Order: sequence, then C-alpha cells, then structure tokens
Amino acid sequence: MVVLGISPDTSKAQLKFKENESLPYTLLADDKKEVAKLFDVLKEKNMYGKKVMGIVRSTFLIDPDGKIAHVFSPVKPEGHAEEVLAHVKSTK
Repeated sequence: MVVLGISPDTSKAQLKFKENESLPYTLLADDKKEVAKLFDVLKEKNMYGKKVMGIVRSTFLIDPDGKIAHVFSPVKPEGHAEEVLAHVKSTK
C-alpha cells in the first residue's frame, strides 16, 4: 500500500510538517492547486463570515488499476486513519 499526502502548501512547508510530525510517508506540494482542481476538492467555504476558496480535506483510495475506489469527504483528522483502515480491511 502506498500513502501520499497532498496539500496546497509549499515543498518547504511540507518538509517542516513531515519532520515535526515524524510522518513516514511522502508529502506532495500542490501550491498551484492543480491536483485539488482535478480531484474537485477546491470548494467555496465560509471563513469568519467571508466566502473563500479552500481545500475540502478528503481521502481517496485508488485501486491497483489507478481508479478511484472510494472517497471520504469531508474528513476530520480525529479517528480518520482508523476509519480508512477499517474500510480497507472490510473490502478485502
């Protein structure tokens, strides 16, 4: 299984986050939001009463053929890893 994290942060910010959190997987920078647009996770959000464009935190499970097998969206970090693991185990 391959785990990739993608966010609109810069590569420098990604590296700092990876080191601070001791993450064992690859983080990819999407600072131009090209991947976010392709995966349709760049959406209008309300932030402090203002409408802004932002990323909807999402998880995509990609099958061995490169097709999206399942989408979790929106995602809250708390308990999400366990939710994804349970889903993967249930579909084996």
